[in-house]
Amino acid sequence: MTGAYPEWDMVDLEAKYRVHRLWEAADRQELIARVGMDIRAIATRGELGASAELMKQLPKLEIVSCYGVGTDAIDLSYARANGIRVTNTPDVLTEDVADIAIGLLLATARQIPQADVFVRASQWGNVVMPLVTRVSGKKVGLAGMGRIGKAIAKRAAAFGCDISYFARNKDTDVAYAYQPDLVALADWADFLIVIVPGGQGTMKIINADVLKALGPNGMLINVSRGTTVDEEALIAALQDGTIQAAGLDVFLNEPKIDARFLALQNVVLQPHHGSGTVETRKAMGQLVRDNLAAHFAGSPLPTPVV
Repeated sequence: MTGAYPEWDMVDLEAKYRVHRLWEAADRQELIARVGMDIRAIATRGELGASAELMKQLPKLEIVSCYGVGTDAIDLSYARANGIRVTNTPDVLTEDVADIAIGLLLATARQIPQADVFVRASQWGNVVMPLVTRVSGKKVGLAGMGRIGKAIAKRAAAFGCDISYFARNKDTDVAYAYQPDLVALADWADFLIVIVPGGQGTMKIINADVLKALGPNGMLINVSRGTTVDEEALIAALQDGTIQAAGLDVFLNEPKIDARFLALQNVVLQPHHGSGTVETRKAMGQLVRDNLAAHFAGSPLPTPVV
């Protein structure tokens, strides 16, 4: 295991497998050298992944089971070339991530964290709370229209919002307007919500041009991956008013995020906690364990990636 899971998962895994806790090892290379010849499975998390370098040291490796939907930190090319199966945990976290996207949108536009500080600082009655931005009826642009994108769009539609989306290809199963140009989508939108997958194909897809198009009244919400946003451009845009505000659940160097975010009053920060509910985390862990059990039983994998 590359990183800890909740206790309810650890208890079950350790009852059924011989678990080596890589993250607790004083010398990781010594542990790998000692047990690597016997390792048949990696249980990992989305942000930790499994590099080709790690997999090369485990000659009997058969499967990488990922706790999370994102697999951009797993070297899928190496896994595919070497017959190593890869699984993830899609669907079970869709609703919670969609909820947090809308929650971040509301918190950012309505300045809910700032209002909480305002009350706690006894400013209510002494100072006038600034007016904020309405969400209902506004134009929401979605960068991404996968499972989670569709769930976010459904929620935004319930607020009476007009919805348009950017994706690599038009989705014929949705009625929302398709915009193949991300800059044009940002120019149209009041709020731009990012929910594209991570990886090289989407690296810094939200760049200075997109932020400039979003404009001084626009807001950015990112619940995808920190790599999808050019953080230098975003910080500059927040500092100089190129955009009005941002709500962020993901960052480039999380958890050690750029300290400049902490000094900004026009950004709402979340600790990559979109799927962080008891219900979803239990379902994610169960799916990781179901994939491992299916593999070792010779049964079809519930959620294969490779």
